[in-house]
Amino acid sequence: MKKTERLKKNYEFARIYRRGRFFPGKYLVLYILKNNMEINRLGVSVSKKIGKSVTRNRVKRLIRESYRYYEPFITGGLDIVITARKVETEYRFADILKELKYLLKRARIFDREKWDGSRNS
Repeated sequence: MKKTERLKKNYEFARIYRRGRFFPGKYLVLYILKNNMEINRLGVSVSKKIGKSVTRNRVKRLIRESYRYYEPFITGGLDIVITARKVETEYRFADILKELKYLLKRARIFDREKWDGSRNS
């Protein structure tokens, strides 16, 4: 299993927002940028528009867990920022998991061969 580090610094997020590609969805926006390293780095951003701190932290946990679920199938050497969008309904794990997979496929960083191989075993 790959090791993913966390993005923490504001300038790292700003660089990815400025130079990276983005893929919008209903619940999430995915930003990606190559980082010339072997590992991926993940940043999660949730605005105060989403709700109070309890809600924001829950959404961050759901996003990180969804990423952890798909981590073995994501190609390496990327900086990834996942931003939550404001929606009228409550965030559910199944919805975030499904949308993250869709966005990873759109970004062409999801390895379908590994996914199919693990599903058959």
